[in-house]
Amino acid sequence: MAYDAAPSGEPAVRLLELMCGYDGQPVVSATTLDVARGEILVVAGRSGCGKSTLLKTVAGLLVPVEGSVEVLGLDLWKADLPQRRPVLRRMGMMFQGGALLGSMTVAENLLLPVCEYFGQVAAPVASRLVDAKLAQVGLGGTGDLNPAALSGGMRKRVALARALMLDPQLLLCDEPTSGLDPVVAAGIDELVLELRERLEMAMIVISHDLDSIRRIADRVLLLHDGEPVALGTVEELQRATAPEIYAFFHREAPAEGLGGHTLAARLGSGGSGGQ
Repeated sequence: MAYDAAPSGEPAVRLLELMCGYDGQPVVSATTLDVARGEILVVAGRSGCGKSTLLKTVAGLLVPVEGSVEVLGLDLWKADLPQRRPVLRRMGMMFQGGALLGSMTVAENLLLPVCEYFGQVAAPVASRLVDAKLAQVGLGGTGDLNPAALSGGMRKRVALARALMLDPQLLLCDEPTSGLDPVVAAGIDELVLELRERLEMAMIVISHDLDSIRRIADRVLLLHDGEPVALGTVEELQRATAPEIYAFFHREAPAEGLGGHTLAARLGSGGSGGQ
């Protein structure tokens, strides 16, 4: 059965009691939320809390342990590959560290997703497409360069341009500002906001950078040791007093003894926004 695009009023992503992990072993506890079209949801938390595992599951790279992932109206793991393929094509992925291939030029790296879905394209078409996407991220004229010749911030922009090659409706970004100095990181954040405004994409962004989170997030899902402990705006979560939430946003050590508390209880005690 062919995939029909979901109505525009439908969320871009819907997670229903989603548990993520490897080999059937959960790393992230059950998570339920919607990501609206045009929204930037930041998944935050300390290193090792399960952020990237959640993102890979949404991207269709990991099979859920339990629950479901709906993207653009399609349950990815109830559909067969011919149904999933058009939806996956509407998703762009910016990997942590960029994941650019050093043996290829910038242009060749950008054309990888195009070749994956459409095979080889005519050289003039490929050149115009690469030039257009590099211009979107402020890197016009760099297509013939090797990634090693670029700065860290420029490589991040190339990775972002590659994620945009198929004009996605959902953009997934894993730590887009990690390893960058504050000025360059702020420039990446400004670009993310500009692209969201211009292209009207939904975005899920993984980050532990507080400055970046404050700049770009419409809402934040906070993970702590694989458990979703808060969901709300930055302003709501910064006012929370529940220990894990307060510790993340104020960078203080969390109190002990909250391992058994539920998300609802923590949100209630912290006064932060709910789902």
